[in-house]
Amino acid sequence: MVVIGGGAAGFFGAINLAEMHQELKITIIERSDKLLSKVLISGGGRCNVTNGCWDPSELVLNYPRGQKELRGPFNKFCTGDTVDWFETHGVPLKIEDDNRMFPASNSSQTIIDCFLNLAKEYRIEIRTKTSFKGLNQLEDGLEVVTSQGKIKAQKVLVAAGSSPVIWNIFKSLGHTIVNPVPSLFTFNIRDGRIKNLPGLSVPLAKVSIPEIKMQAEGPLLITHWGMSGPAILKLSAFGARELAKLNYKTHIEINFTGLELEEVEHEFLNAVAIFPDKLIDNHAMFNIPKRLWKSLLNANVGKKMGHLNEKEIKGVLQAVTKAEFKVNGKSTFKDEFVTAGGIDLKEVDFRTMESKLIPNLYFAGEVLDIDAITGGFNFQAAWTTSYLAAQQLAKIP
Repeated sequence: MVVIGGGAAGFFGAINLAEMHQELKITIIERSDKLLSKVLISGGGRCNVTNGCWDPSELVLNYPRGQKELRGPFNKFCTGDTVDWFETHGVPLKIEDDNRMFPASNSSQTIIDCFLNLAKEYRIEIRTKTSFKGLNQLEDGLEVVTSQGKIKAQKVLVAAGSSPVIWNIFKSLGHTIVNPVPSLFTFNIRDGRIKNLPGLSVPLAKVSIPEIKMQAEGPLLITHWGMSGPAILKLSAFGARELAKLNYKTHIEINFTGLELEEVEHEFLNAVAIFPDKLIDNHAMFNIPKRLWKSLLNANVGKKMGHLNEKEIKGVLQAVTKAEFKVNGKSTFKDEFVTAGGIDLKEVDFRTMESKLIPNLYFAGEVLDIDAITGGFNFQAAWTTSYLAAQQLAKIP
């Protein structure tokens, strides 16, 4: 049995396969000399293993690509199964306020050590510096062509992540590859209103891109290069293809209050009536940080609340609920990189993860056209798809 890819999905699939069928000889091939490198940097070095969303019907809503296809798999192996698996294998997880789940150790090395130790225990062969070059169909299985020779296998699991080289090989074998574009990125914005405010965050903002008619809400973070945070990242994921077509140049509108305009107007007018002699820049509202509040007010800074005329009040409301910013490019989110694109989902049987075109060939993880918003969802898709594939790979004499 051959697993192509020495990443999270590859190891998880190989280990589960070994536990289901202990007599099998399993070989993992990895083109680099570094195993589980993406696990190491994920979650800021803590490894965001999964998300505390337990309901499959809610979980799938976090996947711009794969939402429909993952519903069935998540009903077979979901968040609770992931937590149980890691705890059974000596890695307890913890859940944080935002529902992200990490190893209790707060170190991604814990996950890496778990996988490497289990691979050693089950005598899984790991061949590093071994590139996948091609695949030949045989009467009794498949032949994997590598830079170090050929390997005959009854079944093969491809869990190579977002790899253009791998995609091109399977394209030559008849599979359709959905054109890859970046997903999960931050916005480059140069604007005087936020120039001197890096590090400030807003607990709940609504961000929209009128040009592609998309909106997301959540915490927003001002950075040295523009804006980030869950609201921006969610927009970048769901709008990945549309934003690529725009070359990442567009305009966004931000409601920094996270509230409906009517509610903001009502609350602000109440404040005007109660604090007429208070300077507006000293009365930050709607959980907007004071420095950002003052920056957004522009010409109204230094004015007393009760001295604002109708036009000025309208300007304040506009400034905090419909602020427009020009986006001129993107940046990678931390050290993580997620791609929208890969093996066309229509060509995979999601009951088994087997290719519909090539018998005995299975896919798992990001090699598929599946991606999610930040928060542990990409890893959960990897665990689920590789586990289901392992179940099928184990069904041999």
